Amino acid sequence: MHTLSAIDLRNKFIQGDLTAVEITNHFLARIDRYNQDLGAFLAVFHERALQKAKNLDEKRRKGEKLGKLAAIPIALKDNIHVAGEISTCGSQFLLNYRAPFDATVTRLIEAEDGIIIGKTNMDEFAMGSSTENSSIQKTFNPWNLKCSPGGSSGGSAAAVAARLCPLALGSDTGGSIRQPASLCGIVGFKPTYGRVSRYGLVAYGSSLDQIGPLATSTADAALLVEVIGQHCDKDSTSLPMPGETYPLQERVAGMRFGVPRQFIEGLAADQQQIFNNSLETLKSLGGTIVDVDLSSCKYAIAVYYILATAEASTNLARFDGIRYGKRSARAKTLDEVYELSKEEGFGPEVKRRILLGTFVLSAGYQDAYYKKAQKVRTLLLQEFKKAFEKCHLVVSPAAVNGAFEIGAIKDPLQMYLEDIYTIPSNLVGIPAISVPSAFTKDNKPVGLQFMGPQKQEAHIFPTAHAFELANGSSKKIPPLYQENLA
Repeated sequence: MHTLSAIDLRNKFIQGDLTAVEITNHFLARIDRYNQDLGAFLAVFHERALQKAKNLDEKRRKGEKLGKLAAIPIALKDNIHVAGEISTCGSQFLLNYRAPFDATVTRLIEAEDGIIIGKTNMDEFAMGSSTENSSIQKTFNPWNLKCSPGGSSGGSAAAVAARLCPLALGSDTGGSIRQPASLCGIVGFKPTYGRVSRYGLVAYGSSLDQIGPLATSTADAALLVEVIGQHCDKDSTSLPMPGETYPLQERVAGMRFGVPRQFIEGLAADQQQIFNNSLETLKSLGGTIVDVDLSSCKYAIAVYYILATAEASTNLARFDGIRYGKRSARAKTLDEVYELSKEEGFGPEVKRRILLGTFVLSAGYQDAYYKKAQKVRTLLLQEFKKAFEKCHLVVSPAAVNGAFEIGAIKDPLQMYLEDIYTIPSNLVGIPAISVPSAFTKDNKPVGLQFMGPQKQEAHIFPTAHAFELANGSSKKIPPLYQENLA
């Protein structure tokens, strides 16, 4: 079953070839077998998932209408709430925090008969590009267990790549879906900002965060976005738009693809060759390559780490040891409750970003940093608008390289550069997808990124699907996880 797409599993269930209990047991067995070494899941909902599966089998027996996600096991990144379950955000601060309500995406998935199978590991409060910043456990790349799966949605990416579940949700603040998707050889999609409700997602950078799918195919990712891409009255940033469907006819012939040459000129030779080969594939499908000017993207990293950390310092102020989460046992005064709870609860990267964000918002520095970053963000938005006048989609690498070894990048600034190709789309709020494009000489997957105009998911999915069919890389399963446990 793990070799099937999510859509195939759903269809086999609806047709009566498989029961929901059989599907759920198959993936729970794979998690039990492989997760100890892979470290993808923080929590597995055995009883909850099996009860939902039994209910679905009964629903089918009665001839009741089944939802779009019927019997598909789905994992959620551990910053997305499931009522009654722990949401740790990969942090010591929230080891005891049990969510009192469902996130909107959780509610929508279950309404369409999807089966929430567990919660996945992540960089603490989604701050990182390697999942090494999780304070709970390490997660490894299914293609090479010495390497990182990327981050911050590394647990979700590793789970899908190893076929421990057919679909997973991650959150993307600066590339945290697409970068791990690239490193793990799967599809990762960040919707237009506001397309998917953030209600029930623990906030990192509120003007940047967006929930999106990780999947083994573009078709599966599109299906999940159809379900979760609904307007939500509980989220003030939710776009007042009806849900969409995404037909996947091959829409490449006649399309123009913009390449920001100045932005990607620093690619290593082998990565440049992989990217050029991907462009040739698009041309063979009938696409045209044009050059576009996105020269302001070279400032994207600097702008992001000013704006995102400023928002993080505000969002994380609520973790004070008073209302919920960790409270230091050493604290004897109110000041010590605040200080020691944060000292013990937050990891080094979270502290670093809170301090940086507080600095750029402080009196005397707000004009020099924060307001200037907002102006560059506007400039970047204008450049993308001009680029989309020349092309339908912008293409670039999704990551600077294949997966790197865990512990190999010790300089935080070097780690920040891992997101250089994904951050711009977050800053301007446009949809973007990473699709597997090739493998490096040492058998590490690499992804190609498509970026489209705001609210134009319908442009991206058919193109990514056509590229995927022509390329075929996403169908490969890491050798360690090909075993049929049955």
